Amino acid sequence: MSEITISDAAYHRICEIKGSDSDEQKNLLQISIISGGCSGLSYDLKLVKEHELTIKESDHLFEYPDFSLYIDMRSYLMLAGTELDFSDGLEGKGFHFHNPNASRTCSCGESFSI
Repeated sequence: MSEITISDAAYHRICEIKGSDSDEQKNLLQISIISGGCSGLSYDLKLVKEHELTIKESDHLFEYPDFSLYIDMRSYLMLAGTELDFSDGLEGKGFHFHNPNASRTCSCGESFSI
């Protein structure tokens, strides 16, 4: 299966957010797929404390110099090959997922279907 990649812009923004959070124990970036949005599925991205999660052997944990990335197996199957990017340009500020598995996305890009 393909890896999840993080663009330089997204990596730097994650580090900025992590550095501005007063809770230094939030060292794990969790990406998951949840039901919702106008296309049926949405991306959920948040910083969490590692001890708050029950990490299963089948889940994916990627180590980076400044944080770790956690993706549960169900979400990973829908995210394989995805690039996480960050933009603060005219088309909207925020994180963007370039997911090759999405067969349809909504106009805002925050939800998709497979």
